[in-house]
Amino acid sequence: MNIVVLCGGLSNERDVSLSTGTGAARALLENGHRVALLDLYLGCPELPDDMEVAFSFSGDAHGAAVGERLPDLAQLKALRPDSAVRVGPNVLTLCRAADIVFLALHGEEGENGKIQAMLDLYGVRYTGSGYLGSALAMNKGLTKTLLRAHGLAAPEGILLHRGEVPTPGSVRFPCVVKPCSGGSSVGTSIVEGLAAFSTALETAFQYEEQVIVERYIRGRELTVGVMDGSAMPVIEIIPRRGFYDYRNKYQPGATEELCPAPIGTAATARAQRIAEQVCAALQIDAYCRVDLLWDTERDEMFCLEANTLPGMTPTSLIPRMAAAEGMSYAALCEKIIAVSMKKYLEA
Repeated sequence: MNIVVLCGGLSNERDVSLSTGTGAARALLENGHRVALLDLYLGCPELPDDMEVAFSFSGDAHGAAVGERLPDLAQLKALRPDSAVRVGPNVLTLCRAADIVFLALHGEEGENGKIQAMLDLYGVRYTGSGYLGSALAMNKGLTKTLLRAHGLAAPEGILLHRGEVPTPGSVRFPCVVKPCSGGSSVGTSIVEGLAAFSTALETAFQYEEQVIVERYIRGRELTVGVMDGSAMPVIEIIPRRGFYDYRNKYQPGATEELCPAPIGTAATARAQRIAEQVCAALQIDAYCRVDLLWDTERDEMFCLEANTLPGMTPTSLIPRMAAAEGMSYAALCEKIIAVSMKKYLEA
């Protein structure tokens, strides 16, 4: 097949996306496909006369490592005169020429449903969930509402708009302050008391106009992949210091990840069942990763969020789960394409 691997963009998770995209493109090349590795924002300034030439990725790519700091998006915008337009030149043309687009986007641009809706309008096939499930899962406020409506536990919290002051008694410490629609824990803080609360709000509002303030739950951090409606092995996440923030997610050795999680058969089955139910409640199809917290003292499992385009970097978790099932990275990429194609073949 001719496959566009779409990555990059203007998200704060741009570097993560470039790493995912490079890895997926190399794997698909290994699988025998013809590949175009395409940056959503930078696009392709000039198209070749023969479109087949566009699908000639050789495996070479630069800038695929995820650093400890967020990317300099202002510097990136300076590379294009029409920087306000988020989709780069000829991106749609190349996507329409592909048999399928492998979405390797992360963060706001790739996971909020807008790209999915655009591709739907142009009749372009793509991997991952559709626009509705993507939009619902990306907004943590909507996620909480829908999960509770389906009898699934999520940490209690409030939604604040920029400039809004929480009502007295609505915030209890310790709490978590985070952007409503962010990813990779960018802008997230764990706040132990009132003294640090305003700073945490200021940090979160740097990234979005809406912020979630929710109860901090002490417990074991679990994550479960769901592929085509069926749960994958459970991973327990244990950061070596602090919490599972941007640095601990992507720097090798910063976090211990136990797969399968040593939580017993009953808890494993319970976590997997919850992950499947979360996907159904949020109308997520194809594949995703569901993050949970298990309060072992009260024996309660809470859903933190669902990631509709989980990372495929060297430190990412879905590839670890697949490896535990005996599936290589290249086979995982092929599986993602296969489960994503189902909705088009059944239409």
